[in-house]
Amino acid sequence: MKRMFLITAAAAAFAFGAVSARAAEEVTYLFPAPDFLPAFAPFQLAKAKGYFDEAGLDVTFRVGKGGADVATQVAAGNADLGGGIGDTSIIVRANGLEVRGVALLGGRGLTQLAWRKDSGITGPEGFKGKSVGVLAFQDTTYYNLLGVLASVGLGKDDANIQAVGPGGIIQLMIAGQLDAMSGVPEWIAAVQGAGVEVEQVPVDTVFPAMAQAIIASDRSIAERPEVVGGFVKAVLRGVADIQADPAQAAKDFVAAVPQHAGKEAEVEAILTAYAEKVYPAAEGQPLGTFDPARIKAVQDFYIQQGIVQTAVPVEDLYTNEFAR
Repeated sequence: MKRMFLITAAAAAFAFGAVSARAAEEVTYLFPAPDFLPAFAPFQLAKAKGYFDEAGLDVTFRVGKGGADVATQVAAGNADLGGGIGDTSIIVRANGLEVRGVALLGGRGLTQLAWRKDSGITGPEGFKGKSVGVLAFQDTTYYNLLGVLASVGLGKDDANIQAVGPGGIIQLMIAGQLDAMSGVPEWIAAVQGAGVEVEQVPVDTVFPAMAQAIIASDRSIAERPEVVGGFVKAVLRGVADIQADPAQAAKDFVAAVPQHAGKEAEVEAILTAYAEKVYPAAEGQPLGTFDPARIKAVQDFYIQQGIVQTAVPVEDLYTNEFAR
């Protein structure tokens, strides 16, 4: 009798394990840049701390070739979800790629304005005649900079805007060959780490810039809503962990991403910047959700500037059903 019970119990355990294994949904997430960057800490924390597992997801991270490539691969079904910025769907959906934002990782803008203290700049109006670095001329850091300049009555030709890539921005800022940048917290931390004193202002204080976004295709949303929802909620738990304790989140992130071993203090500074300047929810907007009025304001500006040629209905650019 005892032997029979043990056999039955073992068989039941095996069967349960097999069912559990089958129940885990395979998900591929495509990053627009190397997945070890601190900007992607919420995703790495969600994986390392088992949040994806709890949602029944078997997540594989892959790296694309920038935001446009991510949107193309997601729209084509080569990746289930991908990373972009809140304005990504504005740009790519106008070109026929049926993707939309499903979560916004913060109520503030990702892009930050920073300038050397010795540049004589005191605010965006001081960018006139100065050298300002951006990632690329087909990138949100550039588009957001145009919005900032327009807000103070300046055009793109009023500043010496240089598209020099992330490494170029950091090196040229340190060398004093750039006066300012439109960039992300990591780049600013790297410049400060080299002993250069900088001032900074979040772009969204003068232009309705948005944070990182998770994007999905209309097809994935329709056919796999539980997967999309589970992924979104797991990543937002990672964001909440960083907000609650950047120091501990930095330790957890470094443990999960060995490329940063020995750089805990630097990572903590970066995650603290995200917790304070990017992740805080906008008034009336729960963490993860989009503000349609903000999206419309950005789209209107992009059309005015010729960045996109066609307006897309705002309701086609995002959904808040998974972040609520």
